[in-house]
Amino acid sequence: MKLSSTTPAIGGIFYLTIAFFLAAYFAFSAIQGNHGLFRRIQANAQAIELEKYLDTLQVKVFEMENKTLRLSDNFLDLDLLDERARKVLGLARPDEIILD
Repeated sequence: MKLSSTTPAIGGIFYLTIAFFLAAYFAFSAIQGNHGLFRRIQANAQAIELEKYLDTLQVKVFEMENKTLRLSDNFLDLDLLDERARKVLGLARPDEIILD
């Protein structure tokens, strides 16, 4: 009789142990898994960094578009044209002193 009274207790302990390990596994996966909490925090930080990089690239594109517009046939900025000719072609007037 004693054997039959301990058998349900061992079965209950067995099921509780399995349930505990399953809960621990899912909790670990929810925190450190491929789609877990730490991965989400890392992805959010990377998204913020990439948004900052995108903002800097958009500023550079705006500056390039502005220079392109100012050097176009429809709108010619003579100061910018003079600056670019001096820088790219190395042009200078005879009365100017060039310092490196």
